[in-house]
Amino acid sequence: MMDWTDRHCRYFHRLLSRHALLYTEMMTTGALIHGDVPRHLDFNAEEHPVALQLGGSDPAELAQVAKLGERWGYDEINLNCGCPSERVQRGSFGACLMAEPGLVADCVKAMADAVAVPVTVKHRIGIDKSESFEFVRDFVGAVSEAGCNVFLVHARNAWLKGLSPKENREVPPLRYELVHRLKREFPRLTIAINGGITTDAQVAQELEQVDGVMIGREAYHNPWWLAQWDAQFFGETQRDERTRESVETQMTAYMEREAAAHGTPWSSVARHMLGLRNGLPGARRWRQVWSDHRLKDLAPRDVMALAHEAAVAAV
Repeated sequence: MMDWTDRHCRYFHRLLSRHALLYTEMMTTGALIHGDVPRHLDFNAEEHPVALQLGGSDPAELAQVAKLGERWGYDEINLNCGCPSERVQRGSFGACLMAEPGLVADCVKAMADAVAVPVTVKHRIGIDKSESFEFVRDFVGAVSEAGCNVFLVHARNAWLKGLSPKENREVPPLRYELVHRLKREFPRLTIAINGGITTDAQVAQELEQVDGVMIGREAYHNPWWLAQWDAQFFGETQRDERTRESVETQMTAYMEREAAAHGTPWSSVARHMLGLRNGLPGARRWRQVWSDHRLKDLAPRDVMALAHEAAVAAV
């Protein structure tokens, strides 16, 4: 979800679900040690609970940036051992780390010793074309002994050569049963499943087998789905007065605050909510207006009015 789940995206998603745990895009240790820390780590207080996802393989550097993340107020530090891109592999982190469970355990221990917030790991069920359950079982076993109690498991292998990141989300088969088996083998651990889950029925079915469900691209492309989660999965009983229009109005106000405080163009925020009206009449014209950079000098509230006029006219 790199370049997707920035703080503007997370603010938007928090308007849709008050309880879902949000994750940042993956940030490398090098970017945080040598780069613009406020630009990478600043977030809106409304985003809580929010986890900082890190990419790296040096225990000392990961401990350093984990402390930085805790100091900035993140609720969880997550180590990414699931990203299969060759660029990430060249940095010796991401999915290729699954081949070195001892190193991952050292990284986790260093981070867990450095911070009081939970340290978690996101990973795949395997790498390349090996389909051995023992591989992922031994990985989880070694890393859990180092102090990690929460594992977010993408139920596909990562092929380190020959597939693009997009193909790595589609070509290796989903094998949910391996994640279910992990939970049976490690009942004391928190195991969450990720990959290919797009409906409430699937979420409910998975929650009978594991402790949590992580949703990525489906939540981004069909964000209104999140608005049902608090009632369906978190037991919230208060009446929900939210509508798509009320969420859009709140986002418009947020765009104006961001422009005043940081000079942020409204388009940098609006791009994350383009799926808000998916499935409604006139949605395509509404998206076109919010994507029209010729309107960049207009106030967000004026763009919103034009978007609604265009949607009604299309219908």
